[in-house]
Amino acid sequence: MSQQASPLAGVEVYIFDVFGTVVDWYGNITRALAAAAPDGINEDWDAFANEWRTGYFNHARSIAAGGEGTTNMDKAHRQTLDAMLDTPRWKKLGSAWDNEQRQALVKAWHKANGWPDSSKGIYGLKKKAIVAALSNGNVRFLVDLAKHADLPFDVLLSVDLFGTCKPNEKVYQGALHHLDAAPEKCVMVAAHLWDLRAAAKQGMRTVYVPRVTDDKEDRDSVKTKADGGEVDLVVSSIEELAELA
Repeated sequence: MSQQASPLAGVEVYIFDVFGTVVDWYGNITRALAAAAPDGINEDWDAFANEWRTGYFNHARSIAAGGEGTTNMDKAHRQTLDAMLDTPRWKKLGSAWDNEQRQALVKAWHKANGWPDSSKGIYGLKKKAIVAALSNGNVRFLVDLAKHADLPFDVLLSVDLFGTCKPNEKVYQGALHHLDAAPEKCVMVAAHLWDLRAAAKQGMRTVYVPRVTDDKEDRDSVKTKADGGEVDLVVSSIEELAELA
């Protein structure tokens, strides 16, 4: 009986989603919000962070579907924040945070820490293949993140290069073009099934990394194709992926 080929056999490029997959956006932004809390105001920073993140996701999905708006994550984060602070739920914060404080909170997203396995895992993968970031973050955003969290990507690919947002097919096609790689030689690595599904439609292989902050409804039930699921491989960490590569 012949052995089944490894799902990572012949891979030349590992393409990573960043937010949630490689960095802990939630822990970072809840700390930043709490630190910026005005005197006498005690809010539910968990709810605020998730609403801000969801608002951005809704914006990105609208752009991906052909809607108008900026692909720049900093600008989109600021627009979403301002809209939130105009609502009755967050009006106390809206009155307390001026333009400078709001912009500081937007920039706080640039300082997310990597997951404990991220830096070492990416360093390990670099010894075996090209490692790229493919993110809805703008270029400066990604540069700041990479430097802050010691993420040694070979290349940073922002959706600003493609004029739309993930999961629009142009983003994945653009990445393949710039990396000059056949889709079957590339692996998309993400903590989001929607991201992996979009990459798979372009012929890329897929690796799912469960994270506590993302895909809360799906992460515990994701299966590989060998087990009747839809991804090629599920790993517990990027370090594990580097060992398997």
